[in-house]
Amino acid sequence: MNQERLYKVLVGPVISEKSTMLAEKHNQVSFVVAPTATKTEVKAAVELLFKVQVSAVQILNLKGKQKRFGRFMGKRNDVRKAIVTLPQGTEINFAQEVK
Repeated sequence: MNQERLYKVLVGPVISEKSTMLAEKHNQVSFVVAPTATKTEVKAAVELLFKVQVSAVQILNLKGKQKRFGRFMGKRNDVRKAIVTLPQGTEINFAQEVK
């Protein structure tokens, strides 16, 4: 796979109460990914960027909510998420300092 493409696959981590519980209980990490990303691309990108092994990848599409903006109806953007399962004993720490 093209390394340039792998750097663009992961948009960012999902930091929420639910994703923190997933990390503690099931050793899973959530990411927002590019709309065209595949499971194999997500796996390769996580292994390249964070230097960890990946056990499994699940991908889900979240449809944007219908919202009212003043008197007009609008729609939030659709989001594609990936839940990455790591083997026991490994973790990804987002709070560490980048050198």
